[in-house]
Amino acid sequence: MSSAAVNNNAYIPPPPGEVLGHPRQLWMLFMSEFWERFAFYGMRWALTLYIVAQFFDGDASGQAYASRTYGAFLALVYATAIFGGYVADRVIGYQRSILLGAVVSAIGYFMIMLPNQDIFLLGLAVIIVGNGLFKPNISTMVGQLYAPGDSRRDRGFTIFYMGINGGALVSPLITGWLASVITDTPMQQNYKIVFLATGVGMLISTLWFWFGRRQLGQIGRPPADRDGRKSMGIVTVGTILAVPVVYLLMAKAGATVIAWLLGALFIGLALMLLIEALREGSVARDKVVAMLLLFTFNVLFWMFFEQAGSSFNFLAQNLVDREMFGGWVFPVGWFQSVNPASIVILAPFVALGWGWLAKRNVEPSIPRKFGLGLLFNAAAFVVLIFALQSLVGSNGLIPFWPLVLVYVMQTVGELCLSPIGLSMVTKLAPLRYVGLAMGGWFLSTAIGNNLSGIFAGHVSGESGMTVQSALDGFTFSFWLLAGAGVLLFLIAPLINKLMHGVK
Repeated sequence: MSSAAVNNNAYIPPPPGEVLGHPRQLWMLFMSEFWERFAFYGMRWALTLYIVAQFFDGDASGQAYASRTYGAFLALVYATAIFGGYVADRVIGYQRSILLGAVVSAIGYFMIMLPNQDIFLLGLAVIIVGNGLFKPNISTMVGQLYAPGDSRRDRGFTIFYMGINGGALVSPLITGWLASVITDTPMQQNYKIVFLATGVGMLISTLWFWFGRRQLGQIGRPPADRDGRKSMGIVTVGTILAVPVVYLLMAKAGATVIAWLLGALFIGLALMLLIEALREGSVARDKVVAMLLLFTFNVLFWMFFEQAGSSFNFLAQNLVDREMFGGWVFPVGWFQSVNPASIVILAPFVALGWGWLAKRNVEPSIPRKFGLGLLFNAAAFVVLIFALQSLVGSNGLIPFWPLVLVYVMQTVGELCLSPIGLSMVTKLAPLRYVGLAMGGWFLSTAIGNNLSGIFAGHVSGESGMTVQSALDGFTFSFWLLAGAGVLLFLIAPLINKLMHGVK
């Protein structure tokens, strides 16, 4: 790869070559993301269950703490994306940010295998910092493969989203199986095997990008005045110093303090983007306002979608009848594969559907796609409300199928919102701060994730989840999501006007 530096702000055509109608570099990024998500989702499903098993000796009173820790972890995973995006935009470029983040993350996955609670939290902090450098920047690079106005961009992000969810599909199946077959040891030991597998997956992602980055040519190289060892050294030192700060936020501050910090950070980021947009003119300003409005609705979507790894996990473990044929018990971790499996199956149809509607000039606008995402998420909670009201058996458990259906319905909502949101950022953000704006997208997701942990803690309470506490919490979830979805449909014309023709 050439060592010449380039300006990150201008479109640079990728080296020639296409596969299935898209730049060949998309497929390298696809596989790098596949293995990174293998690591992340393999660890994610086991996180709350491991905390309760390892640090609370399996007592249900640990569910609330585990949920809050889970929410704080996810929040900080996505919040650090704002700094990772800025570092890539202005200092070391996207390629180096991704590589550094991958190496750091791999170290963290191996650290959480150690049974000490402080080392465990420190390992989570290392994963958070590494993910902040990796996650926003590999998504931004997907957008850089397409010229402004290229109609393939949304479809390219949908394909990339399949890579994300391919890793998320395979990982819980493999790691959930590992946790279920090692039956002669306590469950907390089984989860350590899960974490070992995820560390290996992160190493594969690192190597895949290391060798594959040569296909990218000049795309994602550092800014012209920052192509040197000094800049890389400064960022590396900053990365090391960030780890204890993140650790203290998780271990000492807690989810409520993090919520306030994330809110302040979001306000600061919004002001930075607005100031930059004002320099470019009123059209750029309006686009940023539209983007920030959609970020707000994104918070609500993820607040309830991310019950998957917290309240839904405890629901599956304690309130769902998982006994199948022949007495075989469906592993809890395998529920986490329903969502990515549904995405892999449904994403091509959704992409084709958007294309079919676009040819007939009736494709929903970006705000209305977001509204559909919120309404499908709300409809999923209707299924749980029905199950908890009408399907609880004499054993105190609900059937297997409602929770599966919930994941499928939430997936449809996710496909209407999440890949569209990634593409939206690359279209509406000020050109000089696309990476920072992508960090803002993940920051809004972070706020939602942190709120999800706080909310799940309320659902579980101090003594663990019950049928009644789940019913009360999920009823509230439905009404808030449904109200937000209807509101977004009502104000969609205003947001479309602010977007100035962006589709």
